[in-house]
Amino acid sequence: MSWFLARRRALAVWAAAVAVYILAVFHRTSLSVAGLVAVDRFDISASQLAVFTMVQLLVYAAMQIPVGVTLDRIGPRRMLTGGLILMTGGQLAFAMVSAYGPALGARVLVGMGDAMVFASVLRLVASWFAPARNPLVTQATGMFGQLGAIAAAVPMSAALATLGWSTAFTLTAGLGVVLGLVLFLVVRDTPRSDVHAEPPVRLAVVADGLKSSWAQPGTRLGLWTHFTTMSSVTAMVLLWGYPFFVQGEGLSGSQAGILLTLATVASLISGPLIGSFVARHPFHRSTVVLGVIATIVTMWTLVLAWPGSAPVWLLAALMLALGVGGPASMVGFDFARTFNPPHRLGGATGIVNQGGFIASLVTIVAIGIVLDLASPSGGSSYSPDAFRIAMATQYVVWALGVVQILRYRRQARLQLAAEDPEGLAAEWVREHSIADRVARARAA
Repeated sequence: MSWFLARRRALAVWAAAVAVYILAVFHRTSLSVAGLVAVDRFDISASQLAVFTMVQLLVYAAMQIPVGVTLDRIGPRRMLTGGLILMTGGQLAFAMVSAYGPALGARVLVGMGDAMVFASVLRLVASWFAPARNPLVTQATGMFGQLGAIAAAVPMSAALATLGWSTAFTLTAGLGVVLGLVLFLVVRDTPRSDVHAEPPVRLAVVADGLKSSWAQPGTRLGLWTHFTTMSSVTAMVLLWGYPFFVQGEGLSGSQAGILLTLATVASLISGPLIGSFVARHPFHRSTVVLGVIATIVTMWTLVLAWPGSAPVWLLAALMLALGVGGPASMVGFDFARTFNPPHRLGGATGIVNQGGFIASLVTIVAIGIVLDLASPSGGSSYSPDAFRIAMATQYVVWALGVVQILRYRRQARLQLAAEDPEGLAAEWVREHSIADRVARARAA
């Protein structure tokens, strides 16, 4: 009975934290359906509208290390509370302002609050669930987070059409107040009741902790995993997917919208599958990641090399492949968890999380720059050839990421062979049932 109650309590804590994460994803993506309304409300151009997305990604990435360090000191419950306060305030301000500058400031607040949420949820998962269940629960977290994107695409669009800008965004801000109450009543940092807040530490100690996390090849492997798998799907879903399908491939707006939702469907389906596989076969985590990257690169190559406009079935296959990139990026956090002690997990998670959002920001900016260079006539209408050239910039990101994944995978395995040869040997035998491969790995 005590085991049943403990599991039920862990699930309750996780569910409350995931609800905050769903709201964070909702706030992050809510502008995607409000873009045309925002252009009229703030009297801005399409390029100024794109700045909203770029600013949010930049703030999110820049906040990851400070958030990780602070998380290690104050715990996930207080960090989630701070994130909720910032997101609620930012969304409320966004509902009220009518000028471009203040609106950008409001989205900065939303981005700052959003940056505090995901790492905090992962810390709760690590504290409340057994290590063997962590990969699956982590994938489930990412999977349920996609509900926020779905809510932003359908209910938010309806709310804007029926209630108007101020009322719709004010109501979404009010959700933060409700979840704040749930957070206060349900969530605790750990199952133990005797855990007290850590005393303040010197900056030198914090820097030493970050240096130790960065020195772990597993942390860097996680960073490059997140970097390589997340950038393409983020660039498509947040900004460039719709223009690419409509102007680059000649589809209608409704067809483009359906294709973009396929990425969410693929993420929801593949997340549990990847999490389950990683939990059973931790030694093959990087192999799964490399397989997903190879699939994404292959699908993009087929689309870009297709003479004329690519068929809809191929574009659908592309979006399904991109959708699997989201769950694959979550494997990076599992690397951080297994290669760092609990007291450094926040900083390590921040390092990993930073990778994907930096890559996404670079990809979004690079595509925009190349589009402008490939369209000397200017304007917001781009040719299919310009889109092909611009989308090809992603190969640079993929190439760099794959090289680094292979590099740090080897270093991580060598470290395991040096520090825990018996454990590594047991894992090899369990995974491969060929003991002589252990000797070759240790001698490499």
